[in-house]
Amino acid sequence: MITVAGLTKSFPMGGQTLTVLKGVDLQIRRGELIAIIGASGAGKSTLLHIIGTLDRPTTGTVHFDGQDMFRMSEGEQADFRNRRIGFVFQFHHLLPEFTALENACMPALIQRRNLGDIEPEAIALLKEVGLGARLHHKPGELSGGEQQRVAVARALLQKPDLVLADEPTGNLDTHTGEALFAMLRELNKARGTTFVIVTHNDKLSAQADRIVHMQDGQIV
Repeated sequence: MITVAGLTKSFPMGGQTLTVLKGVDLQIRRGELIAIIGASGAGKSTLLHIIGTLDRPTTGTVHFDGQDMFRMSEGEQADFRNRRIGFVFQFHHLLPEFTALENACMPALIQRRNLGDIEPEAIALLKEVGLGARLHHKPGELSGGEQQRVAVARALLQKPDLVLADEPTGNLDTHTGEALFAMLRELNKARGTTFVIVTHNDKLSAQADRIVHMQDGQIV
């Protein structure tokens, strides 16, 4: 589904150049769950952000179903992300003034879909991730694990082909993190959605279909 070829990424830093990615090649198959592991600074999050078009590579290409993602305009990329890619980050980034249901609806509201059409979908998703009784609670009234489950529901609302998750269990205790990862695995199997998950947790990464190990900006 996704082909990453010759990807490099450099940043200017103090009059010098810091190269974070050094020629990354990666194939991601439809429906698989990949874990990307490696030490801090290995380039995992940078790679994830470029695959999701949140950042641009210095050189190299990312093709999604044969389409060159960086030949699109910024507007086309934004529309593509909204429709076909879901994101889950280490910090849930929920809007504190909105309920779990309203937060889950947000990607579709950005696309100006009718609230009456999307609320039943969002409610079904929140029930699927175990939050059927917490629909009208605001983030401050939810536990860390519940907040991340809202973030997962939000990521899945548009029925994306791909979900990119950057340390989704990093802020959670061991038990809650394991439960969240198990839920992602179940959603991957049930829906056939492709997941690419950055994690430091070897126990969790062992449950993936494939482990991609990064070191010093390269896949090893």
